[in-house]
Amino acid sequence: MEKCKLCLVRDMADKADIYEYVKKTRAMLSEKEKASDELYEERLNVCMSCGSLLAGTCAKCGCYVEIRAASASSHCPVSKW
Repeated sequence: MEKCKLCLVRDMADKADIYEYVKKTRAMLSEKEKASDELYEERLNVCMSCGSLLAGTCAKCGCYVEIRAASASSHCPVSKW
């Protein structure tokens, strides 16, 4: 049986303080720097299906995927988006 990876930080009830940080970080980006809501969700969907997602972080680079996905100029460390 596959171990639960806990998906994204926003889905983890005991990590509400970290998710607040994610939301604040995304809000600090200018409109030019920020990925559109549609692009952001598309990226997160890719991350949620990736075997490198572990408790909201990328096992390849260590980032919180919700923060990396928020920046329009960011990219996946393994080129999935």
